[in-house]
Amino acid sequence: MVDVVKEIHDSDYSECLEGPELIVRCWEHKGSLSEQSARRHSHWHQHLRGQLLCIDSGLIQVRTGQGSWILPPQRAGWIPPGAMHSVHFASHLSGRSLLFRPELCDLLPDIPCVISISEVLGALMLRASGWEKSMPLIPEQKRIVDVILDEIRLSPHESLHLPIPQDRRLECITRAVLKEPGSARTVEQWATIGAVSARTLRRLMLSETGMSFSQWRQQARLAHALEMLSRGVSVTEVSEACGYASPANFIAMFRRVFADSPAHYLACRTKK
Repeated sequence: MVDVVKEIHDSDYSECLEGPELIVRCWEHKGSLSEQSARRHSHWHQHLRGQLLCIDSGLIQVRTGQGSWILPPQRAGWIPPGAMHSVHFASHLSGRSLLFRPELCDLLPDIPCVISISEVLGALMLRASGWEKSMPLIPEQKRIVDVILDEIRLSPHESLHLPIPQDRRLECITRAVLKEPGSARTVEQWATIGAVSARTLRRLMLSETGMSFSQWRQQARLAHALEMLSRGVSVTEVSEACGYASPANFIAMFRRVFADSPAHYLACRTKK
């Protein structure tokens, strides 16, 4: 069976500066039930080409120097040329990678981010998936690439990104939160981990991440919840692990963020 980790960041194409301006690679991992329950991951690496990572089914976690994302279908992760990253997943997974030559990436985001996949972008990616990977693009195809680049550039950034602060005191605190996302510690108790006051914690977190500490914690819990749900963990277990008083409270939070229930959200995004 083809190793999907290798396929996601296919070195034969992502490191090639020759050839078409855009190369699209499709990949899929089914695996056995035991394989699906175990986490798969890649080592930290980078590419010469810019990569737009798009998921058709399943969930994938991408870690970067700026933070981490949980990437579901209908979202795409943008990884600029040379950006260090790693990928982690646990479930059935299929999708595609759009690989752009570096000179096409000048007007695209210069840091990794998550964007929405519009109907136009989705249709054009599907069209480009059928292009010959070793032949120069014809004028019609180059015009399509220009529109794809515009769609990426203009797409709104999604809130599935979990930014990691640079301040060493905050790093200690955020590492502790990620290790125990369901902890019932107060903000004052979290602050003591970084040897700062609660007021300093709130100020630094907002300054470095653009999020309040409570927002960052909720985002961390949500990322942890999505990863657990993708492995088939029950809503009851997930809500307990993430520190919610009841499954109903967890479901209410999930609906506020995704306008959907956890069960329906995962069913729609992990179907084969």
